[in-house]
Amino acid sequence: MTFSAPVSPLLDCNTLSTVADSGDIVSFVSLMESMGASPEDQTEVVASFLSDTDAKVFVAGHRGLVGSAIHRKLVALGFTKLLLRTHAEVDLTRQADVEAFFAAERPRYVIVAAAKVGGIHANSTYPADFIAVNLQIQTNIIDASLRCTGGAVSKLFFLGSSCIYPKHAPQPIPESALLSGPLEPTNEWYAVAKIAGIKMCQAYRIQHGLDAISAMPTNLYGPQDNFHPENSHVLPALIRRFHNAKISGANEVVVWGTGSPLREFLHVDDLADAVVFLMDRYSGLEHVNVGSGKEVTIKELAELVKEVVGFQGDLVWDKTKPDGTPRKLMDSSMLAGMGWEAKIPLREGLADTYKWYVDNVVDN
Repeated sequence: MTFSAPVSPLLDCNTLSTVADSGDIVSFVSLMESMGASPEDQTEVVASFLSDTDAKVFVAGHRGLVGSAIHRKLVALGFTKLLLRTHAEVDLTRQADVEAFFAAERPRYVIVAAAKVGGIHANSTYPADFIAVNLQIQTNIIDASLRCTGGAVSKLFFLGSSCIYPKHAPQPIPESALLSGPLEPTNEWYAVAKIAGIKMCQAYRIQHGLDAISAMPTNLYGPQDNFHPENSHVLPALIRRFHNAKISGANEVVVWGTGSPLREFLHVDDLADAVVFLMDRYSGLEHVNVGSGKEVTIKELAELVKEVVGFQGDLVWDKTKPDGTPRKLMDSSMLAGMGWEAKIPLREGLADTYKWYVDNVVDN
């Protein structure tokens, strides 16, 4: 099978192969239709990312929770030309800096894990920073990927967050829930920027043929997480509180609410595995949810963290405080249908994260 519709020359930068098994990948149906191709003209294509270990791969944000996990995964897979730059070396918010970097290095693959992130307090205090910085980073990288000399960039991967979905999205949350209702007000600035990133990838694919894909992970945890006492999310916050209580000899740890809300968690190393899987297998217009598919109550989570940390005191629930959203679960059936699933059990992942916290945060 061949494409009879005109395809952008940028697509020729990929190492592509036609496959017969439609269960392995997702086709370019939307893109081909936008170019005027009939269903008979459409074929399924896949970039051989895993076989291209000598190629230059730019991991933007390689020091963060997600970027560091992707870095570890690529090293383990034998990728030898990873492009890693600190903020001091390349300021991703400055268009000229990003364009100069791409012109000099000409990466073949780009993974956008760089972002300004934070909890409710940070989002509420610095809304302009959260929308502006994230828009600047992703716009500069995506546009530079398109304009890189000679169409050097073969594929781009953009990472977002489950906060892109409406506050009252159906549960589990499908990809189709995007833009179907109002966002959660406490993080809408960050969410709007990430939604713009998804749409930018789609627009550059449709208009320019840039092979840009997007994935939206569920709640993440693992090494390099943020354990700040004010700005961290629920899981690292629990680890820090139980550890401090153990060290100080406290009799109890008080947690807000009833413990009844359901949450989904994914170890960041599982996300890195999913990123590599999608880089190798997926070239579609739609963004893809990445979750574990397993729910746990906040009470079960707190009890598990208490056990892993080794706190011997009591766990007390302050039921005068709010519970928050009753349930938040991603519908990851699209990714599961491609053959990927999470592998790291929650308890194992918590033990790994706690060890990293003690070795790298407490001891330092």
